Amino acid sequence: MAKSFLQQHRGSLFALLVLILFPFVVGLYDGASPAAVWANQSGLSRFLQGLVIEIFILALFGLSYDLIFGVTGLLSFGHSMFFAVGAYTSGIAIKSFGLGLGETLLLVLLAALAQAILFGVVLPRVKGLTFALVTLGMASVFHIVIQSAEFGMYTGADVGLQGVVVPDFISPVTQRLRLYFISLGTLIFFYLLYQRFVSSPTGRVCTAIRENEDRAKMLGYNTFTFKFAALLLSSITAALAGTLHTIYQPIVSPNTASLIYTVTALLIVLIGGIGTLSGAIVGAFIFRLLDFGLRRYIGEAASLLTGTVYVMFVLFIPYGIVGTWRLRQLDIQRGRERFLRLLTGKGDP
Repeated sequence: MAKSFLQQHRGSLFALLVLILFPFVVGLYDGASPAAVWANQSGLSRFLQGLVIEIFILALFGLSYDLIFGVTGLLSFGHSMFFAVGAYTSGIAIKSFGLGLGETLLLVLLAALAQAILFGVVLPRVKGLTFALVTLGMASVFHIVIQSAEFGMYTGADVGLQGVVVPDFISPVTQRLRLYFISLGTLIFFYLLYQRFVSSPTGRVCTAIRENEDRAKMLGYNTFTFKFAALLLSSITAALAGTLHTIYQPIVSPNTASLIYTVTALLIVLIGGIGTLSGAIVGAFIFRLLDFGLRRYIGEAASLLTGTVYVMFVLFIPYGIVGTWRLRQLDIQRGRERFLRLLTGKGDP
């Protein structure tokens, strides 16, 4: 059984091993010992750890969107609100009320539950494009509220929430490597949880709702319950991603609640593959590294080139990287076997 598990998940396990060793390998390349990396003293390793932490946060955010859009079929234009509620709630709790990390996480979970209920209220009444527009309206209201002068003492208004001092044991300044592994562990935990959810009877009903909700109703399923379950899990995941964002970033910008951030999640899912889950992780890596690389070398003009790349993805790889790989996996396997036969001279070419 162990051998079968290793063979089935060898790609994922190899990727995990690479991510675990990554800070230390980069440190050796930069001339720093593993001890120096462990003590957060290596320059290049420390910088790249920060970049990968951003990718982990985006992957967690993209994963949450893939659950409701790719698996359940709920097109939401207000998903950025899920992320922003976690980011602002944790920032306000730590900065304005002086709460500890445990209390803050509990408050974030309650806020995630509240916003899931808020979005769930409209689930029985609207669907499709109408649901997307209603969620966009809710997120737009939240975006306006956090920028208003009335709440400026808590949210920082249009400047953003600044000056959040996180506990030392998880500070990106003094304990960046620890934050790196906490972010990686959080991403792995939710990825495994999502895999279990999708393969469970509840997840299979969510998939059926995506394909044909009326038929699922005809079979006797209360589709609202299953959609709300997916919405709640997605809300908790995105809110925790927002909390990690607040811990890592020195400022929480109001842009995290805008439509742009929802489009970011959509692009990540489209690049990786809709409904694949692992595609959200792959898409986050490509999205962040592409944006970082282009902006570093060509500056603001990178936006035009980045947009062109996304259009090319949609036109020529409509199923995303992971989705296309799964579709072509049998053809790839046959080509590999044929190539090996040509090399060994055994069997028909």
